[in-house]
Amino acid sequence: MAVIEIVTFGLAAHVDEAEFLDADRAVQTEFAYHRRGVLRRTTARGVAGQWLVVTLWASPGDADAAAQAAGDDPAVARLTGCLDPSSVVSTRYDTLD
Repeated sequence: MAVIEIVTFGLAAHVDEAEFLDADRAVQTEFAYHRRGVLRRTTARGVAGQWLVVTLWASPGDADAAAQAAGDDPAVARLTGCLDPSSVVSTRYDTLD
């Protein structure tokens, strides 16, 4: 069973969109797509300034392993510094097919 991980958030007050997008691209190319089991990752912006990242993982174990590895990754740390910590919500969903 695959896992869909959705993270919603707002940007930190000191971060502009260009800085965030640069950090997000670094996570995508330097971290996410090097992880076992990542099938797709995309970032989107809402009309009211909210953001989300959707990642499709091959299995719950792959998602768990990436979450653990993220704690030591400099690209992930840079991206995390761009987010308003009080706005971050992460949710996982198991696919039914």
